[in-house]
Amino acid sequence: MITKSKMSPASIGGGVHLLFSVAVQSATETLNDDRALPLIETIGEIIMQRKYNMTTEENISLAKRNLVDYIWKSANLEGIGVTYPDTQAICNGMSVSGYSIDEINSVNDLKHAWQFLLENIREPLNLQYIQKTHMLLGKFTVINAGTLRRFDVNIGGTEWKPEIPDEQRICGDIQMIIDADADRQDTALDMMLYLMRSQIFYDGNKRLAMLIGNKIMIENGMGIISVKQKYIQDFYKLLIDFYETNDPAYIKRFVYDNCIDGLNFA
Repeated sequence: MITKSKMSPASIGGGVHLLFSVAVQSATETLNDDRALPLIETIGEIIMQRKYNMTTEENISLAKRNLVDYIWKSANLEGIGVTYPDTQAICNGMSVSGYSIDEINSVNDLKHAWQFLLENIREPLNLQYIQKTHMLLGKFTVINAGTLRRFDVNIGGTEWKPEIPDEQRICGDIQMIIDADADRQDTALDMMLYLMRSQIFYDGNKRLAMLIGNKIMIENGMGIISVKQKYIQDFYKLLIDFYETNDPAYIKRFVYDNCIDGLNFA
């Protein structure tokens, strides 16, 4: 059994904790009846070393080479059941059958958002950058893309509801995460989880959050966050737990162990 240590709530505006720790009595946390998630074998603060050390250019090259794969996985994470070959065809401007216009537009919007990200990887990260990314991500699929949410939303799988976003608070939260005395890999994961939980836009928040996390990852040569199909169910279970508890320890460790793609060129 795993027991989580009690920590001071160093959370940002209802977002993620910047520091976290777990006390582990065994090495697994059961996610369902037949699978278990390995965590850590020591007691104390989880220290996650960088998995990859690339230059920005190497990481951009990796992202471009595997871009269709990342778009496909992002679409599947959002419940868009497009296949990899059809994702490739859509990205190449070819017509495909068996999908709704919204599904095809979602794939194209993801492509355009990724292109913007890679072309502007060194631009300062702030709310304006995030809004511009979301405008492209939801251009044809999200109501008021790039506009902050102004009413309550329901989240599937939980009764928890995020607060209606306040622009000034969000700007402060984003800057606090960026300025925190943490490795950039931690910053990327913290930013991604903060944006997922805050739900600052009307839709597409998970796609947006992962893209922004990847902006930090790629800029610092640390790889790319991407959830494989076989991990989607586990990811969502941990995400719901994070929404309800505001404790990122388990999902953060899960993403680190299973959802960071990269190469060490040296």
